[in-house]
Amino acid sequence: MSVVERNDGTVGKALAVLDRIASYGRPVRFGEVLATSDMPKATLYRFVQTLTNQGMLQYDPERQTYTPGLRLVRLAHAAWAQSSLAPVARPHIDALSAETGETVHLAQLDHAQVLYVDKRNARDPVEMFSQAGKVGPAYCTGVGKAMLAFLPETELQTALAQQSWHRFTAATHGTADALKAELAEIRADGLSFDREEHETGIVCVAAPILNSHARPLGALSVTGTTRRTDLETLSRLGPRLQQAARAIARDVESWLFPQSASPVPTAQNEGAPHVRSDT
Repeated sequence: MSVVERNDGTVGKALAVLDRIASYGRPVRFGEVLATSDMPKATLYRFVQTLTNQGMLQYDPERQTYTPGLRLVRLAHAAWAQSSLAPVARPHIDALSAETGETVHLAQLDHAQVLYVDKRNARDPVEMFSQAGKVGPAYCTGVGKAMLAFLPETELQTALAQQSWHRFTAATHGTADALKAELAEIRADGLSFDREEHETGIVCVAAPILNSHARPLGALSVTGTTRRTDLETLSRLGPRLQQAARAIARDVESWLFPQSASPVPTAQNEGAPHVRSDT
């Protein structure tokens, strides 16, 4: 059961229907949604009609299909601009991608999963799972592990309990215990790696974006393929990646709290590691 489906009441059920239709990633017929729903047909149809009337879904009468509506698109743009790190981080990930020539990802945690909120392709783009707007696993991605490592212990335990622990490749962590030792290393080093854990042939180095209390706001990664790079090469980008993550954190702080933002660090402390004080 998804997080949306656990919400109480009519609103929660309507959101569950909306989430299910959006998850297809293509126009979908009512019968397809009904086949995968545990709602009675009349109840599901009522929710679909209400969502359509409210502009959250759009109905194509010729094909008899539903897609996310324009009202939802407007809300998504507003959320992207006001709630995600993407607008603030944009110049930093642009610069990082231009310097490295590799793919740069920006991600945030969404109910213990990774939500990719922005992406810059490499000079020679390669097809991979991660795209802006997609949700991926946290336990086997560089950005996911970077954020998990800096969660307070109670939140970490909750997040680990929500992972699927599916083995995507031979390198994927299969249990929480297997991951915990690596999370301790990430807390100490301030960097995490994806060692072909989610996709064969895809490797990355990632850094958390931490607020002034060392809590994760998001994470940043530089990703490449094993055809043209390796983890040793990517690890040399770690200091530059951490610098960009700290710059994003400062800009986010200024954006959210313009009157109380901390001063920009000097060149002397710019290189200092930004890790949890309780590790």
